[in-house]
Amino acid sequence: MPTENTATTASAAPVTVIGLGAMGQALAGALLDAGHPTTVWNRTPGKGDDLVARGAVRAATAEEAVRAGELTVVCVVDYDAAHAILEPLADALQGRVLVNLTSDTPERCRETAAWAAERSIAYLDGAVMVPTPVIGTPDALLFHSGSQQAFERHESTLKALGGNTVFVGTDPGLAALYDLSLLDFFYGSISGLVHAYALAKADGVKAADITPFLGAIVHILPPIAESFAANIDADSYPGVQANLGMMAAGVEHILHAARHRGLDVSHLESIKAVADRTIAKGHAADDWASTYRTVAEGA
Repeated sequence: MPTENTATTASAAPVTVIGLGAMGQALAGALLDAGHPTTVWNRTPGKGDDLVARGAVRAATAEEAVRAGELTVVCVVDYDAAHAILEPLADALQGRVLVNLTSDTPERCRETAAWAAERSIAYLDGAVMVPTPVIGTPDALLFHSGSQQAFERHESTLKALGGNTVFVGTDPGLAALYDLSLLDFFYGSISGLVHAYALAKADGVKAADITPFLGAIVHILPPIAESFAANIDADSYPGVQANLGMMAAGVEHILHAARHRGLDVSHLESIKAVADRTIAKGHAADDWASTYRTVAEGA
């Protein structure tokens, strides 16, 4: 089993940050603000001067950086870059804790966790769910998964990066899964927002003119999310308040109006197609969550 150093208390644990892009610098800055001795390293020179001015130590090599702290946080552009950096550091990382905040798929996270376990490196995968200005604040949401022992040992250190730091399970791929699931919702939502503005502007209405009224829609989303989650987990979709057949008709109205105005309607066609296939299976009287079955079954 991977082990870790325990000589330093978590409240003052030295931490290494590898990768000094915008997010890496924000992470290192939050650790400095929380009083952690922080060593930084970046593949290309010229980054981190502000961090050094605030008290960070710039290591000459990645190995020197890793050996300076019992906890190493990696945040680089992708997993290919992460592996290129980490592979030569296996000996230096042995007995330490590696926290990988590089974004990728659950499959790649699990592969990296297996690589770490084979080398006696305690591994946590993580996902940062907020932009850089929010890092280090009580509202910053970060997910972690993998070694529960490592998380519990370093929880106070990890919470320096965000007060809303959550351990979601021992499967190393879970943090990435939570990340992608939330971003799936986010990107779908902002794409719908842009399309809504395009529809309004096609008839000369400014985007700013409909913005004050979006709150009425946003306000109803949290209870809808809770209801859908309960229905999907129970595989029961009562459409008492609003049924799929009625809402699919509403999508058709939007689709017709958007086509008439020459807008791109590819995402609306996809929404309507999933709804129609679900209705064809006999779910017209159920709620919109019943489309889960169609989505889960694939095309």
